[in-house]
Amino acid sequence: MSEPITFEQAMEQLEGIIKRLEEGDIPLEEALEIYQKGMELSKVCHDKLKFAEEKLTKILTDDGEEDFDVSEEEKA
Repeated sequence: MSEPITFEQAMEQLEGIIKRLEEGDIPLEEALEIYQKGMELSKVCHDKLKFAEEKLTKILTDDGEEDFDVSEEEKA
């Protein structure tokens, strides 16, 4: 079984995929394969960020802080 990928590794790979797709000089089949890989990496990043948000919310609420809502921070 392979070791889980870190957020930073997933982002680095995703950036490479985006760069490759933007070049536009790859066969359609290959473009579809790397696009699919990019979508998988995007989900990994999203899941890791969501986990971090939930963990931070728990830490803050356990420490007696008010509820932490990332969506308010994103609007700023």
